[in-house]
Amino acid sequence: MEIKNEDKLFALAIYASSFFTIFLGPLIIWLIKRDSEFVNYHGKEYFNFLISYTIYFVISGILTLIFIGFILGAIVSLLMFIFTIIACIKAYEGKEYRIPMVIRIIR
Repeated sequence: MEIKNEDKLFALAIYASSFFTIFLGPLIIWLIKRDSEFVNYHGKEYFNFLISYTIYFVISGILTLIFIGFILGAIVSLLMFIFTIIACIKAYEGKEYRIPMVIRIIR
């Protein structure tokens, strides 16, 4: 199945807008172009990613009491940045990218 350039750009925009507005920008883009199977996939993937990594941040915050949380928080932040960039690239290439360590809540 050929994916339209417009759909690739909207999927890319979901991830790219997350650098500026973590929640609202990707949500608006996803809701506008939800009828596209490709954009819908990336919207679900992004929000599963956001929920999962928020859980990891909360766990890191709790673990700061024993000082290991500072290291884990830095690692989670770095992974979020790297995986978001990879997802941007894969979306623009027209590929469905499954972000590592994501809990699939939204199906």
